[in-house]
Amino acid sequence: MAKRIMFTGGSGKAGRHVVKDLLDHGYEVLNIDTRPLDDPRVRTLIADITDGAQVFNALSSYMGTHEFDASLRPQKVDAVVHFAAIPRIMIVPDNEVFRVNALGTYNVIEAATKLGISKVVIASSETTYGVVFAHEHRNPAYFPLDEDYDVDPMDSYALSKVVNEKTARAFALREGIDIYALRIGNVIVPEDYTENFPKWFADPGFRKRIAWSYIDARDLGQITRRAIEKDGLGFQVFNAVNDDTSSNLPTAELLRRFYPDVPVKGTLGEYETLLSNKKARELLGFREEHPWRRYVKG
Repeated sequence: MAKRIMFTGGSGKAGRHVVKDLLDHGYEVLNIDTRPLDDPRVRTLIADITDGAQVFNALSSYMGTHEFDASLRPQKVDAVVHFAAIPRIMIVPDNEVFRVNALGTYNVIEAATKLGISKVVIASSETTYGVVFAHEHRNPAYFPLDEDYDVDPMDSYALSKVVNEKTARAFALREGIDIYALRIGNVIVPEDYTENFPKWFADPGFRKRIAWSYIDARDLGQITRRAIEKDGLGFQVFNAVNDDTSSNLPTAELLRRFYPDVPVKGTLGEYETLLSNKKARELLGFREEHPWRRYVKG
């Protein structure tokens, strides 16, 4: 089982919970980010992922926590987890979103492969399905959205994630290694349950654009850890979401009210997610531990 992890973006909303999960399960982590992570068990190396030289140097760095450690010699790295990115549109100009995300991912994967690191897990996004950041509300081709869907976004963020998946596939084919892309749903941290879920229940149409998908940040930690530990799959894409929607309405009711013209493949459970996590459950062994009903009354 991999033990030493280079993690980009571990100071972010999702990253800090995933890093905590890895640390809690005995992994050694070096956080590579533009701001520190407030956890004494991990050191943050400040680096710019769009600078290939910095990325190459960072991924070949000593992973310990203090400059007075007995040895400062770098050790073998078992895997790279790449979460660092501009997290959505409307923060910086669109071309900067694309530049940072696409170039940064290329730099991280290229450096990892040239350093002989044979497992890379990257953060992709549910936005790749083209519904979330479309200029107007847009119907998908079908539900549930699965990894075989012909992704067709129109925004800079999702486009960068599609490019990142293609980059990952190219390097996996070239090097014969495992690179897994996680299409992460809307990340929910513990405080979101009491602060936001009641408001979302009162306005069920508000989360239509994300098809009511969500991933508890702690369950995202589990999926990421399982991806690190699962070898031999080459290039793969996995939806990273919880089992149900984030609505207290049945899935059939959501579809009837908000997506009446979208065909449904197969049979959906009463509250089943419209962003399928079947592949993650079957190939990675994911089992959610933090459904929203544990924290919010429906």
